[in-house]
Amino acid sequence: MLQLQVIRQDPEQVRAKLAVKNFKETGLVDEIIRLDDERKRLQLEFDNSQSKVNSTSKEIGGLMAKGQKEEAESKKAEVATLKAALGPISSQLAQVEKELNDTLVRLPNLPSDLVPLGKTPAENVLVREGGSKPMLAAGSVPHWDLTTKYDLIDFELGNKITGSGFPVYKKRGARLQRALIQYFLDFNTDAGYDEFQPPLMVNEASAFGTGQLPDKEGQMYHATEDNFYLIPTSEVPLTNIYRDVIVKEQELPIRMTGYTPCFRREAGSYGKDVRGLNRLHQFDKVELVQLVNPATSYEVLEEMVLHVEKLLVSLELPYRILRLCGGDMGFTSALTYDFEVYSAAQERWLEVSSVSNFESYQANRMKARYRDAAGKTQLLHSLNGSSLALPRILACLLENNQSPEGIAVPAVLEKYFGSKLIS
Repeated sequence: MLQLQVIRQDPEQVRAKLAVKNFKETGLVDEIIRLDDERKRLQLEFDNSQSKVNSTSKEIGGLMAKGQKEEAESKKAEVATLKAALGPISSQLAQVEKELNDTLVRLPNLPSDLVPLGKTPAENVLVREGGSKPMLAAGSVPHWDLTTKYDLIDFELGNKITGSGFPVYKKRGARLQRALIQYFLDFNTDAGYDEFQPPLMVNEASAFGTGQLPDKEGQMYHATEDNFYLIPTSEVPLTNIYRDVIVKEQELPIRMTGYTPCFRREAGSYGKDVRGLNRLHQFDKVELVQLVNPATSYEVLEEMVLHVEKLLVSLELPYRILRLCGGDMGFTSALTYDFEVYSAAQERWLEVSSVSNFESYQANRMKARYRDAAGKTQLLHSLNGSSLALPRILACLLENNQSPEGIAVPAVLEKYFGSKLIS
């Protein structure tokens, strides 16, 4: 959530920044200022009335001590009238504060000055590429055929048990999935991230804290009886560990990693571009989260980008890094880098990671703060990144490493998987 003082200090700049994200409801800025003015007016009226009640009440005691009962009774009636007026003012104030908060959360995060202008993914900026695209032998096939040929994943069985987008990993496919998860976690913890295993469902406050609510209700599975949400990413429970927490400045940065299944409804997804592992309703992902001093957050962002890049290099996958333009960014992000790997069999790039700086947007919603050297509490900056999302990584590993002899397993995975080749 944007800080109110940022909006009040320079509303024109806020509108200009929202335009970079192609946000259409810029009139909300004026509505927020109007509601804040009304809130201040009502607060002043309430405070003045309460002050009058307090001062008049003190007078009553003095009058009674002097035996001036008639004057005291008059003052009591005056206090009763003032107190009766406080109730409606308090109710109006609460209503305006609610309207103000409800309007504030409708504004997305403001983009960093580094965000390119643009409305569509075609206008994202290429930062760099790495690795080499493989030259596949004649007769090479996409991963959905390879998983059948080598008995790794059963999409139809998943459809029977649950529905489309819930595959069953089996035998060596399950082992390869487990090998990737363990390797990613080891890679992250070796780099100084603390491992967590968080819940797979969160309450409404947690979903609000990281910005999934009220923006992404339609993308999450909702357990209505308990009002819990299945997590779309472990970013949600990991970041919320520090909701309503004040940490010491010397404890920063806080670095967390975790593996979880993730659940996304992905309403309206269909067709060849989402076939096989390309888009699922349930998928595995290893996540990175950092909570940092605002002065260092963009340095940390670049460190996280390099960390994910090294991970892709170690898997020997061709990749590219894109800086997202304003129109392609998420609601809560101030700056996002996307990682894509090249699928040789499908002849297309597939997104496998997003690394984002949210600045204070999530921290303001969660009240995640630190106490600085002067003893003052400040909002943290939060960042997160996929390290990595498994389905498309697995798809590209299978496709890019296929040969007439079988599917080669990257060297870094051999000790986890137990073999160099799937044949």
